[in-house]
Amino acid sequence: YLKKYQALDKIHPHYNWHYKDNLTQEQIVNEGIACSTELTNAYNLLQAFYDALAAKDPLAIKEVIHAKEEVGWQMHQTLLTFKHNLKAVINGITLNYSNGCLEGFNRKIKQIERTAFGYANFHNLLTRIRLAENKVKEKEPSSFLAA
Repeated sequence: YLKKYQALDKIHPHYNWHYKDNLTQEQIVNEGIACSTELTNAYNLLQAFYDALAAKDPLAIKEVIHAKEEVGWQMHQTLLTFKHNLKAVINGITLNYSNGCLEGFNRKIKQIERTAFGYANFHNLLTRIRLAENKVKEKEPSSFLAA
């Protein structure tokens, strides 16, 4: 249901044990969304959002966000969040900036903290982060200690 409709397999059927039949991905999606008009509306809205996102079209995004179709409460909450943050959503679509590098660095720091079960002090944490990023090299063992 999260795939673009154009990307669904329409030719090769696979056995689906829920339906006890061989169905293509397109048939499964069509059967599923036919159960409820709210689900059909939400699915079509999601597909329109995908298309507007791919085209980087702010007007189409605004139309999708301000759509009046009857959708489930979760989709309604998502649309309210998008309406509340409309300027940020439009900026995210139209601008080429990304915070992916920062998020990756934050993930790495959190992984270091989880692995270490915490550090005795903040200085040790900073040292470990710098070691992981190759900003500081480990000290060479002293030749006096080896003898």
